[in-house]
Amino acid sequence: MSAGGIPRTGGQVLVDQLRIHGVDTAFCVPGESYLATLDALYGARNAIRMITCRQEGGVTNMAEAYGKMTGKPGIAFVTRGPGACNGSIGVHTAMQDSTPMVVFIGQVAREQEYREAAAGGMGEEIRHEAMIASFQKPEQKKQPTVRTQDGRRVTKWVPSRSAPKGPR
Repeated sequence: MSAGGIPRTGGQVLVDQLRIHGVDTAFCVPGESYLATLDALYGARNAIRMITCRQEGGVTNMAEAYGKMTGKPGIAFVTRGPGACNGSIGVHTAMQDSTPMVVFIGQVAREQEYREAAAGGMGEEIRHEAMIASFQKPEQKKQPTVRTQDGRRVTKWVPSRSAPKGPR
């Protein structure tokens, strides 16, 4: 709940946590699968600069470059299905170069999960957990899925926050 007793969205909670952790820049392709987060990011526009891209591969590549240049995790928001697939190239680059990055994937409402469709026939769902598992270090394989109040879920990938120890 907010100070005024109004329920907060999962997007507001997520953006608050990003601010607490010092995030000042994020990259995205706006999508309907994480509208509550986009609304919250708009509310935090003076604290977190959102850079809008045209394709998810650009999002993750920009986040990877940002992480490499600043040493801070590059934050990327992508949509489900093909968006997650398109973003996987930048995630793979981050894994290979041990670049700090956090990727959030918007998802369908809970009642539509694993049905290969969302309301209006707009939702392709790919099992991104399996697709991305090979990019993650063993201790990062089980990243949580955050459930928002409106039934949507946002999964995060965390390929790397530190350089690997010793040879791969």
